[in-house]
Amino acid sequence: MAIMNVLGFLVLALTRQVLSAPYPLSNVTGNSKLKSVQVPLDSYFNNAGFSLEPGEASFDQVGQSYPASKLPTGGIYNSTKTGISYLFPGYQGQNVSDNVIMSGQTIDISESSYFSVQMLIAADYASMSANVTFSYTDGSSSVSEVRSEPFYTFLTIYKGEIILPSYFTHNDTNFNTSHIFEWVGSLDYSKTLESITFPDTTNLTSGSRLHVFAVSLWQGSGIEVQYLRPTQKTSGDSVQIVEVVVNNAGPEWISGDGVNITIEGQGIMTVEPGRIKRLSPGDQKKINVGVIGYGNITADVIYTGRNSTTVYSIDHVSFGLEEWTSELSSLTKHESPEWFDNAKYGIFIHWGPYAVPGWGNSTPHEVYSEWHWWYSHHRAADTKADVWQYDLDTYGPNVVYDDFFANFTADAFDAKEWVDLFADAGAQYFVFTSKHHDGFAMFDTKETTHRNSIYYGPQRDVLKELFDAAKEYQPQLHRGTYFSLPEWYNPDFGPYGFAQWPENTSTSWPGILARNPYTGEEEPYTGRLNISDFITDLMVPQMELLAYEYETEIMWCDCGAANGSAEFASAWFNRASAAGREVTMNSRCGIPGGNDFDTPEYATFSSVSERKWESNQGMDPYSYGYNRATAPESYMNSSTIVNYLVDMVSKNGNFLLDVGPMANGTIDSTEVAHLREAGTWIKANSEAIFNTTYWFITPETGDVRFTQTQDAFYIIALTKPTETFIVDVPVPILSGDTISMIGAGNGTLLDWSITSDKSLSITVPSALADAGKYAWAMKVDYLT
Repeated sequence: MAIMNVLGFLVLALTRQVLSAPYPLSNVTGNSKLKSVQVPLDSYFNNAGFSLEPGEASFDQVGQSYPASKLPTGGIYNSTKTGISYLFPGYQGQNVSDNVIMSGQTIDISESSYFSVQMLIAADYASMSANVTFSYTDGSSSVSEVRSEPFYTFLTIYKGEIILPSYFTHNDTNFNTSHIFEWVGSLDYSKTLESITFPDTTNLTSGSRLHVFAVSLWQGSGIEVQYLRPTQKTSGDSVQIVEVVVNNAGPEWISGDGVNITIEGQGIMTVEPGRIKRLSPGDQKKINVGVIGYGNITADVIYTGRNSTTVYSIDHVSFGLEEWTSELSSLTKHESPEWFDNAKYGIFIHWGPYAVPGWGNSTPHEVYSEWHWWYSHHRAADTKADVWQYDLDTYGPNVVYDDFFANFTADAFDAKEWVDLFADAGAQYFVFTSKHHDGFAMFDTKETTHRNSIYYGPQRDVLKELFDAAKEYQPQLHRGTYFSLPEWYNPDFGPYGFAQWPENTSTSWPGILARNPYTGEEEPYTGRLNISDFITDLMVPQMELLAYEYETEIMWCDCGAANGSAEFASAWFNRASAAGREVTMNSRCGIPGGNDFDTPEYATFSSVSERKWESNQGMDPYSYGYNRATAPESYMNSSTIVNYLVDMVSKNGNFLLDVGPMANGTIDSTEVAHLREAGTWIKANSEAIFNTTYWFITPETGDVRFTQTQDAFYIIALTKPTETFIVDVPVPILSGDTISMIGAGNGTLLDWSITSDKSLSITVPSALADAGKYAWAMKVDYLT
């Protein structure tokens, strides 16, 4: 039987008519009219991914496919995020190919200069990345990494540009959503593109392949507005944030005083103009403009420089902040708030009764220690640690998981000490495990269950103490809560119980009482109360308690199978908005709408994701909860923390770094030391990390990463720079600008020059390089 997501879905209608949002330009009175150049791919199609019934097509290698009835026969599809128009194939007929598996093909291009390239893509069953080569008529070439998520996932949903309500297995319909993603890359606008060469993704060890449905090139000239997109984000009372994307296809620069951008039209008014101080040829900037008002109008984007004003008129733009509803067409408009995008670095805390055994073996045999209860009952799945044998040797056959409650004392827990540590670490937010899969809550769950820290273990409202301490002692810290939607062994979850895969090694949330793995006797589910339905009487009420009584700002869900997330999210978003609060949900709440950011686990993205993401991993090599088997020297050190953070921020990511406290509430002293050491660097170099964004042209070259603000550009070396330090990419620097070493350099000015091959050469005195550690941040100050 297919695993089903019990809630609804979102279908983006794909028609031959261009969709209305975001809004590409028409009636342009500026430099030139922009256009998408669609690249025909039908002669390269080699895979059928759309089908009318199960088994008709095989997008992946096991007979699974997209539901063709939700797609058109073909036509123009206009991206909701970039405004790019694609020639979308749609359903071509039974056994007729409709997409390209990347297998080394060279795609001929109508020779011209192009500013950027965009693709609609998807991977088979796992995240996939590979390099695409762009060849120019002068014999040169450039390479960009193209990365995509799989076309469907369960428990964690990667929200695509196109979202369909289901997918076909080889013999059934699975009502989890399927997705097609959009990828954007920069091109060398000064050269003539002649071809695109795809990588061969058919022989890779991962088994996952990259598929392309459509390719479009963006062609323009000079400095132009590509599109605007009214969001549902706010910057104050009734102020709507409108995203405006400005491209510079050369040859002029935006520099000096820069330009202001406003939006005007009947019924709307700009109250917070956007600003660009520096934009070099080949670069792109996303600018936020704050407007008030409502209406579906022709809007004028007004671009004002020192000596000129240019107006771009855009038809049929819908402005206005909307009331949230539980329909996914509404919730899919929700995005991570600006504070989350700018915060960059958070601390994750996994703490519960699993800290009492606190064991998951050691690397390379380690498993998540917070999964101790589950692994002790699923020996077939535990091929590394053998928790079953450890428990038998350590506790004997008659100790069950709930017996650990008594020793979960928290007698050394000091909430102020924790939040002071998070602040010392340089973090801007934290996420606390309010309830893990064992169902033991660390907050007052009222009459949904008494399986919590009020009645058992610490007999304290741990979450309240922590949040109250943050409000009092570190009010700058944003506060979030991890929340497991299912509970492994709660019988009330039984009607919704599931295994992720059919094999007996699959992770599972069975929703039945656990049985002692040695004696076969039923184990208790201590604190359980009599309820009628797990979702309506326990899951959603607990989420509401976290949202309204504890005022969490991040609902960090996990394992979003059966859920009530859509109804919860719409109510929460509306109440938060009315109170002037900005809140966010992650990609694990079980719905594609209200899914604000992706959450790679013990993994990172190797290239920029236009969609916000946050990597989460432990300081432990492979555990979130405390693992007594981990040696102190195995914890993530301060250098690695800084390097990971810099790398992720350069690619539009946040870093959520986990610590697992011991049962008494203390955090390992080695972890504490490493957090504080990394915090010293983070605070000294904060301007290069927080409130920055990624660089459109490239996030990196070698061991160098880039970030930027409106007023400066940052070059961050992950290895100690040489005295003559070469940056071989077109850094947006002009004569009269300065470069300084921040952090350990205390703003010391550095000599610089542009080499004959247009690289940036920076002179870094050896004494200055020696004074730094972990990473070396250099600031390009826009003075001209």
